[in-house]
Amino acid sequence: MISRKIDEHQISKAKLLIDNASKVVIVCHMSPDGDAVGSSLAMAKIMDKLGKDVHIVVPDPYLANLKILPGAKEIVESSKYPDFARQLFDEADLIFCLDFNELARVGRLEEILKEAKAPKILIDHHLNPTVEADVVISHPEMSATAYLVFRFLCRLELFNFIDKDIAQCLLAGMMTDTGNFAYNCSDPELFVVVAELIKKGADKEKLYYDLFNTRSANCMRLNAYAILNKMEIFEDYGAALISLSREELNRFHYTKGDTEGLVNRPLAVPGICYSVFLREESNLIRVSMRSLGDFPVNKVCSDHFQGGGHLNAAGGDFYGTLDEAAAYVRSILSENKRKYITKQE
Repeated sequence: MISRKIDEHQISKAKLLIDNASKVVIVCHMSPDGDAVGSSLAMAKIMDKLGKDVHIVVPDPYLANLKILPGAKEIVESSKYPDFARQLFDEADLIFCLDFNELARVGRLEEILKEAKAPKILIDHHLNPTVEADVVISHPEMSATAYLVFRFLCRLELFNFIDKDIAQCLLAGMMTDTGNFAYNCSDPELFVVVAELIKKGADKEKLYYDLFNTRSANCMRLNAYAILNKMEIFEDYGAALISLSREELNRFHYTKGDTEGLVNRPLAVPGICYSVFLREESNLIRVSMRSLGDFPVNKVCSDHFQGGGHLNAAGGDFYGTLDEAAAYVRSILSENKRKYITKQE
């Protein structure tokens, strides 16, 4: 048994909305990760079992290794099919917003989601949600939205609807948002849920291989190059920085997801408590941060990079050149130690 964390009033409202809906759209954040995709696929399969006409719409392509998840090939990428995506939102009578806390996180779908007339159910585990929804199920203490979706389904008395495929999708979300249960997973009930999903048929070993241990040769060479040639260690500040230009990415035939997990690698160095990865895009610099212990990279990203996230995993954007972004990161190291590290000590 697991404890009841979700408010009963929210569950009652959600159940009524689901019962009255026939066309359901599920949307998650841009650059969908394993938690976003896994949660969305699981919810879609449940809605299908309830007899709903359901579609998942994502703002842009998701990581290639997530295509192994059951049903992933049916996801609608609005960047490829913008007219179809808009039609689905226009016709929907219920929208699930999964794994994001503000509308800006859905990118090109922001205005469409704002204009949609259908009621919305938000299920998310990020801090301070600002999405206006009819039902808001927000639990930042949860390690993954997939974990929260499992609890939501149980409260709706849909546990018996969870089959092997749904269990596989939910477990993928939990695994990817905890680094295969390496961080942000101190809740004992999380492992009770994992056990239940394995009983349902989820294959943890296969998921680990597919999601964490499968890389192309170009991907391995890119990551090796980044660590050997681009990793900077700042021992005095307990920090590390890796930056990759578009030219460097292209040199190794970069595809989406090839640098997934790279930001975590410097944390293996003793004394490093937070790591920064900068990746050059066409019009901005993507900023990813990871940390150990109580160092709040979500605050660093919020204060300096128009972003946010979780205590130990966050991101944001920098508008300028890669060199300017790297210089800015170096310039705030002293402030970070004084404002965030010293305070934690």
